[in-house]
Amino acid sequence: MIGKLLRALLIVPALLAAALGEAHAFDKVGFPSRNAQELVGWLARPPGTGPFPAVIGLHGCAGLYTRSGEIGARETDWSQRLVQAGYAVLLVDSFGARGIKALCNERERALTPADRTRDAFAAVDWLARQSFATTDRISLIGWSNGGSTALRVATAPEAKRLRHVIAFYPGCRVLLKRDWRAQTDTAIFQGLADDWTPAAPCEEIAQRGGARFVGFAGAYHDFDHPDLPLRERRAAFSQRPDGKVTIGTSAKARIEAISAVMAILKAP
Repeated sequence: MIGKLLRALLIVPALLAAALGEAHAFDKVGFPSRNAQELVGWLARPPGTGPFPAVIGLHGCAGLYTRSGEIGARETDWSQRLVQAGYAVLLVDSFGARGIKALCNERERALTPADRTRDAFAAVDWLARQSFATTDRISLIGWSNGGSTALRVATAPEAKRLRHVIAFYPGCRVLLKRDWRAQTDTAIFQGLADDWTPAAPCEEIAQRGGARFVGFAGAYHDFDHPDLPLRERRAAFSQRPDGKVTIGTSAKARIEAISAVMAILKAP
């Protein structure tokens, strides 16, 4: 069953090369999560043998792929920027091998951010065994559901294996009830107008838990997407009475976030 699912996830190399540019095309890799679930990852890295600092990317509740089977524009854009800056990038597909397409409209979810921490640390394990990776310069970036996962990774004792953890528009309300404290350098990037994962709980846990909070005025969920027109959609956990949320690119916030992330990754 797993083998069939993994084969079904095979993305045409030409599509990936076109997305990243030939020099930055993704390679498909496989590794087990810490619960023995076999995962697919997509690796992009600069030319040469390295070693390179590395960044793990965790997708959101919509999954890693578009409907046409390509890696999403947000993850592709970030990967291209990071590779050009000298980083190896490993995007982890937490959904495909588990038969999950998306979770954005599900309140009772088959896979939680806490579950996905096993995938994140498995990716750290895998990178630590690769000769092209600088093992003491591995960082993690997560978006939305992946950002919520990143915050759970950051509070684990093992988070010290990561140089930096960066969470884009995570859900933080559940964490308000816990003694959340970052165990490694952690930053949260949130749109202050976000009506899906509101900013205030994230700002509070950052202040009391030793993380940096960076808020962007007027920005909504998915503000760092390269080209997503502002629109509304239905989604679980909306903060609005109509059950809808607002998503879309904020050009100003996107530029500022890219600059801030690159500065964080370069920091000691």
